[in-house]
Amino acid sequence: MERIILHVDMDAFFASVEQRDDPNLRGKPVIVGGTSKRGVVATCSYEARKYGVHSAMPVYKAKQLCPNGIFLRGNHSKYKAASIEVLNILYSISNRIEQVSIDEAYLDISEHKIDYINQAKYLKWSVKQKTGLTISVGVSYNKFLAKLASDWNKPDGLKIITEDMIPEILIPLKIGKVHGIGKKSIQKLNNIGIITIGDLYKLSQEHMIDFFGKYGVEIYDRIRGIDLREVNESAAKNKSIGRETTLKEDTKDKEKIKPYLKDFSENISQSLLKKGYYAKTISIKYKTSSFQTHTRSKTLNYVVRSKDDIYNEGLKILEEIQLNEKIRLIGLTVSNVVTTYNKQLNLFDVYN
Repeated sequence: MERIILHVDMDAFFASVEQRDDPNLRGKPVIVGGTSKRGVVATCSYEARKYGVHSAMPVYKAKQLCPNGIFLRGNHSKYKAASIEVLNILYSISNRIEQVSIDEAYLDISEHKIDYINQAKYLKWSVKQKTGLTISVGVSYNKFLAKLASDWNKPDGLKIITEDMIPEILIPLKIGKVHGIGKKSIQKLNNIGIITIGDLYKLSQEHMIDFFGKYGVEIYDRIRGIDLREVNESAAKNKSIGRETTLKEDTKDKEKIKPYLKDFSENISQSLLKKGYYAKTISIKYKTSSFQTHTRSKTLNYVVRSKDDIYNEGLKILEEIQLNEKIRLIGLTVSNVVTTYNKQLNLFDVYN
């Protein structure tokens, strides 16, 4: 393999941290997330998954499926500390790391071509010894296949996909395994008899473009083992910063939503100031009573980081949204993060 890409995924991360820190929770169905009936599952232990519980599931449904489950409110500061521990171990074998989220990252270890299998095994052993947590590692020659491999035999898995395994290893897999194919597209494809990646192979590149638009070529290539994306070491600097919450009661009244946006704006502004960042894109996320998630974004021709600027731009987006049904969750996010400033300095930006 010309490139050696690893995808590291921490197993049932939040729940595993809780089980590590409290021996009484080990071997039991632990469910982390909102604890009220309107909460949402963030993650759950593998013992809970046996009952059909999964992330993003409403807590009330999780309680129906797993009445003996142990429901815990998340502790983000504790999870972040554990994530940093693992990240430091990853840096012990490579500086070419792209952290995708708090519990997963890509590594380019092409410099370790001769002993890449030993490097992957060392990571697993080292994380277990130093943190008490397990990770699953996927190894391949591109990001798509590495991520696919890390999910192959969780938890505590190690899977290697080489070029000579393609396309045979992909053909029997469900199309949902292909990065870039969302739930709506899966349903549409299933409706016309396309269930597996093998079925997708029957579509020409032109048909893929017609169906997926500009992403058609990427998906056409990926299922043939082609993915030229680099491990982006600077990606972490461009991460979004956001806050969201489930409302106490569903509502279509925007006046009741505004106080949440104001609190989010202040919190996000503090994070930007602490990191020395500015943002160019503001987004509002909302989930309806029927659990449909929507996002509305606006990219500015200048940067912001004061709480007032973020709040005002958020209000503009909110006013443009037509709420056809009540919403149960609201969120505010800034992204397109930069470290340069191209707007006339406002004295209050330093303090707000």
